[in-house]
Amino acid sequence: MIAYIKGKITHKSQTEIIVETTGGLGYLVHISINTYHEIKEATEVTILTHFVVKEDSQTLYGFAEEQERNLFRHLIGVSGVGPNTARVLLSAFSAAELRGAIIAENIAVLKTAKGIGPKAAKRIVLELKDKLLKDSGAESLAIAQTLTNNNVAREEALAALVALGFNKMQVQKTLNRVLKTSPDVDDAGVLIKLALAQLAS
Repeated sequence: MIAYIKGKITHKSQTEIIVETTGGLGYLVHISINTYHEIKEATEVTILTHFVVKEDSQTLYGFAEEQERNLFRHLIGVSGVGPNTARVLLSAFSAAELRGAIIAENIAVLKTAKGIGPKAAKRIVLELKDKLLKDSGAESLAIAQTLTNNNVAREEALAALVALGFNKMQVQKTLNRVLKTSPDVDDAGVLIKLALAQLAS
């Protein structure tokens, strides 16, 4: 098992990086958008990894934080959820937000991630809620409550902003940031205005 890779970043995008070690090996590492934002200014990195071996491929997935890697491992243990689906979820939400949505059984929030239908969302909740409750603590419970309270406004704001032509994934990330800093916002109009200010910047 490769626990982490340390080296110089020779290639970087929102979905992958290449890390060159001192020995001259270049490792292609697939990452989430959250990890990208954590390392986007870095030229050197120590990236936590999870190695996935299949019959026809060997793939490294990388994470800026241990919490994200742990949740990735939980997700790929769910029936029908592969590494790429787990990475999509960890790009749409921070690890804490995703834990909160699962604990709150918030199917509607989970379904906003690309490629996640109602059956997959329900299966994730069913298989992971109890596991995450055991090690999540008060923070995830608080985030779960926030996501539940703001769900209707968030859904309306998401639909409106996508209809205006904004990228759905970008809108999801922006709404997550807005609700993280302003958790009491429960009006879709206010949420749209706050999100537009960030999307336009």
